Order: sequence, then C-alpha cells, then structure tokens
Amino acid sequence: MSEILLLEDDPAIAQTVVFALQREGFALTHCSWLHEARARLTQHEPALAIFDVGLPDGNGLDLCRELRAAGSRLPLLMLSARSEELDRVLGLELGADDYLAKPFSPRELVARVRALLRRAQAPVAAPAPQGFVIEAGGSRIRFQGQVLDLTRRELGLLSRLLAAPQRIHSRETLLDAVWGHEADSGDRTVDTHIKTLRAKLRAVAPELDPIRTHRGLGYSLE
Repeated sequence: MSEILLLEDDPAIAQTVVFALQREGFALTHCSWLHEARARLTQHEPALAIFDVGLPDGNGLDLCRELRAAGSRLPLLMLSARSEELDRVLGLELGADDYLAKPFSPRELVARVRALLRRAQAPVAAPAPQGFVIEAGGSRIRFQGQVLDLTRRELGLLSRLLAAPQRIHSRETLLDAVWGHEADSGDRTVDTHIKTLRAKLRAVAPELDPIRTHRGLGYSLE
C-alpha cells in the first residue's frame, strides 16, 4: 500500500483528498502545518506527497524547494487556489512534479497521483544503446556523434525509450510519462511524435532505424 503525505490546512479540502485516495486503497498521513510536515519527512519519506501552496505557517513551495535542494526525488503534487500560468510554472520550476488548481475533481486527483507513482516506479535507466549518448543531465541526446534537434516531447519519448532498451512501451505508458495531465489526445499523439523522431534519426543515419513498432503493443528501442 502506497503511503501519501498530505499537507493541507483547509479541513474541507483535506477531507475530500483523504476520502478520494483512501477509497482507492492509499494510506494517508495528513498535516495542517508546514512544520508538522517537515518533521514527518525527517522521520519517514512516503511514496508521494501532496502540498498546498498557502499555509498558516509558510508556503508549500518552500518545502518543495528544500526537498529538491537536499536531493530528494519524492514525487510532489502541488495544490493551489491560484491557477495562473505563472504560478504553475513557478511550482514546476521549483521541483514539483505536477500542479493541480483548486477546485479540482477527486477523480482527476486520483488519476494524477497514480500517474506520478507509475513514473516514480519506472525502471532505473540502463546504459544508452550503442550510438546514443545522453548529455547535460538528460536535456540533450547525441546520435552517432551528432546532437539531435528535438522538441520537448520528442526528447521525452526518446529518453523514455533509452531508459529501458528492448522493452516494449505501450502508447498509453508513453502518453502518460511524457504528456502527463496534458494528454488530451490519444494514441495518435504518440504515433505522430514517434514518426517525426524517426525522421530525425534517419536524417543522421539513413541506414539505421532503431525505433521498432510492435503492432497493437507499442514501441521499443533496438
């Protein structure tokens, strides 16, 4: 059973979150104060944390920043009544993995929690297959010695394939891992980006086609 730490000072919202997640089989620890959550995290790290931004004794973003500065990879979902793009961007840049504006649907909350947990439990990256070199902390990939000019989505797809060579990645898994909650399309979204990614790889090495299609299953990297 995955344990989740909830940092939320609004009793009504906290009750909604606890009910929605416990109904799905998750174990919840609820804190209303920043210092309570900080103390809890020093004792035990949960599988995932949900932080409110505005708190009586501080800001959830500050705790997010502290965790990332300490090297923690704890999956973090931020809750906030502020839905402006600048606020969402700030939260993500400080290290949050996802951002959900209030009011929110309990079903969407559960879906995002499940997505974050799946990503966190993904296999540890294996060495890149021959011909590929991952540089700059994963923000740049070379193929046959040439830096690939990739969009953010193409980089995400290729990085995911490189993390588990020869493993078949379903379209749903790729969509969830690379697009996350922005995935408002379907399988065709993944197919289209794989097509453009293949074209860029062939432009470097026309004789090679490292991405393999498994009909009805997904894609793998040979």
